[in-house]
Amino acid sequence: MSEHGPRPEPPAGWDVPAGDTHEFAERSSDLCVLIPVINEGDRILGQLRRIKDAGFGLDVVLVDGGSTDGSTEHDRLRELGVRTLLVKRGPGKLSAQLRLGFAYALTQGYEGVITVDGNGKDDVSAIPSFAEALRSGADFIQGSRYVPGGRAINTPRERHLAITYLHAPVMSIGARRRYTDTTNGFRGHSAALLSDERVAPMRKVFDTYELLAYLPVRAARLGYRCLELPVTREYPPRGSAVPTKIHGRRAQLDLVKILLRAATGRYSPPRR
Repeated sequence: MSEHGPRPEPPAGWDVPAGDTHEFAERSSDLCVLIPVINEGDRILGQLRRIKDAGFGLDVVLVDGGSTDGSTEHDRLRELGVRTLLVKRGPGKLSAQLRLGFAYALTQGYEGVITVDGNGKDDVSAIPSFAEALRSGADFIQGSRYVPGGRAINTPRERHLAITYLHAPVMSIGARRRYTDTTNGFRGHSAALLSDERVAPMRKVFDTYELLAYLPVRAARLGYRCLELPVTREYPPRGSAVPTKIHGRRAQLDLVKILLRAATGRYSPPRR
């Protein structure tokens, strides 16, 4: 199959970032695992190997934000079982990558999308439980290390406190339901949720980390079936470098602003 597969036109009204599509295989499942990456090196390669060895039977789609470390070399990705590599061109961070990935998944006809960070912190063995929940009618699934069965390993103290006493409580108030691990990118989304005009995730306002805060709140407020499932998230031992794209107090303050906007409905689409 050609590496440069034709990219279906998105529906009118969607704002999808420019990008290149490299397809290595035909679609083979009803759900896909969507992994945003940028310069994750051996972390993403090891993660892809674990997914392939586990044989989950789900298509894997990578959304690259502009890696320069060689980790997205096509032959290697094909060998590791990746179905599609999307390469974002132009501005934007994680939310822009997710818009590109969600748009691809919906135009390809997937019935649900499971997102997992590409930095190797997540135990991918939880993927089948997310797939089962989506197939059973769930619309939004939040992975949590803080529910029974979940495990938080070497979570930095500052991060644990911020999630437990700020991020999760504020988002829970906005959503009118309890969430416990709201910065975790291990999630499940139904196609119905992502394609709902009342959600409208394909908008330019979602450029950095807005979608992570917006989707849990909006899904719950609209009455979609939302739930949390246990996951394991493991950070390197204390003293080692923490894999993250968020650095400095300014970036942390920006995340708080995004959180407050999401919780107060500032990202909801205009009523028609």
